[in-house]
Amino acid sequence: RKLTKGVYSHCEIAVMKEVFVSGHHYETEVMYECYSSSIRDGGVRCKQIDVYDREKWDLIELEGVTEAQIKAYFDRTLGCKYDWWGALGIVLGIKQKRSKYFCSEWCFNAICGGESGWRFSPNQLAAIFNKEKS
Repeated sequence: RKLTKGVYSHCEIAVMKEVFVSGHHYETEVMYECYSSSIRDGGVRCKQIDVYDREKWDLIELEGVTEAQIKAYFDRTLGCKYDWWGALGIVLGIKQKRSKYFCSEWCFNAICGGESGWRFSPNQLAAIFNKEKS
C-alpha cells in the first residue's frame, strides 16, 4: 500500500451473478465473478470471490459497463501473466510490457478500452470511478 500511495493494494471487476439454488425461482444466491490480473494467481483470471466482507472490499458501481464488454476483454487477455515491472512502473513512471498486466491496468483497459491502464494504480482507479458517481 505504500507503493500504491493509498489504502488500496489491489482491484477487481466484480460481476454480480444470481444463481438458482433449487427448482424454485425465488430461491437464489448472489455470488460475484471477479476479473483482474492477480499476483497470487499469476496473471489474468476470473474466479468467485466473497466480496461481502466490507473490511476487505469496497464496491464501486461502474455505470455504462457491460458484462459482455468485460468478458470480451477477458477472453482476449486470458493466459497473460502478471506484470511485476509494470506494477512497479506506476511508482517509477515506467511503461509496462504489453503482453503482461497488473490489476489496475487490466481493470482500466477492460472498463475504458484501449491500452492506457498502465498509468493507473488501484487508488487512482478508485478516485476516478468514485468521482464519476458524484
